[in-house]
Amino acid sequence: MQVIFFGTPKFAIATLQRLLNHPDYKVIGVVTQPDKRRGRGNQLVPSAVKKVALQHNLLLWQPKRIRNAQKILSELREAQADVFVVVAYGQILSPEILSIPKRGCINVHGSILPQYRGAAPIQWGVYNGEQQVGVTTMLMNEGMDTGDILLKSVKYIGLLDNCQQITEELAQNGADLLLKTLQKLEVGDIIATAQDPTEATYAPLIQKSDYKINWSRSAIAVHNQVRGFYPNCITNFRDQSLKVMATIPLEDIDWESLPSAFQPLRQQAAKLPTFKGTPGEIMSNIKNFGPVVQTGEGLLLLKEVQLSGKRRQSGWDFLNGTRVNVGEKFF
Repeated sequence: MQVIFFGTPKFAIATLQRLLNHPDYKVIGVVTQPDKRRGRGNQLVPSAVKKVALQHNLLLWQPKRIRNAQKILSELREAQADVFVVVAYGQILSPEILSIPKRGCINVHGSILPQYRGAAPIQWGVYNGEQQVGVTTMLMNEGMDTGDILLKSVKYIGLLDNCQQITEELAQNGADLLLKTLQKLEVGDIIATAQDPTEATYAPLIQKSDYKINWSRSAIAVHNQVRGFYPNCITNFRDQSLKVMATIPLEDIDWESLPSAFQPLRQQAAKLPTFKGTPGEIMSNIKNFGPVVQTGEGLLLLKEVQLSGKRRQSGWDFLNGTRVNVGEKFF
């Protein structure tokens, strides 16, 4: 089966590599987003998928707007691919493009559709406190993640899992699911199921403002924000920007589900003062762990942080190096 692969970020690489390594599939070309300028030097940086395509000397297309790139569309038709595989490409494909491959366009999407259609499904799923996430393969149509569902894979996640860890696992799960989907498609052993639009939710692009921590929210809400938008959530401390990389809510959690290394924290958390401070106020400093912050509802331990211009460090090292005092505030 001849395949043209559409994809851009790291999430797409596992599926591309699996296709390249499988004897039953031949990747005859790759479509990815144009190089973007990044970093202090404002240098052009290729996408993660482009790097893999170059390593394998694959035919490569990088249209700025694929639906308007008539020359590339002609070349895609001439390639006579059996299927287009699309994983986090970043552009909506027109009906004209969707009609090109013989067996259609199959998308690997990082959610349990119809939940979390859109650009950032894993991040928003964790942000909203979902206990299970997953990947879905679907036959694409001209809508945004609205095509008929082929197969799904579900994964349960832990309280301390962040979106980076989850994304890496789901990328592998998505690669497995895509191969299973193609195999079933070849022998006609798969039924496409229409999505129920009444169950649809959306996962829009993450904005810079989404990273700012509002300490008036509950401890579990801030915790889910930190791990959902890892490693970018920020607060201010002593007029400096502070990244909050990992946290632990200290109330109403299942301590038995956490690694044994956290049992000493459980014992110390039970001794914390019962009076409430104001949101963002440091209520206690727990030895070997870090500062405990009052939120709008509940207490939150800062497990890992990073001061602007510094390396990331444990909450305990932050306490010692910065001489953090009870009563100081994050804002």
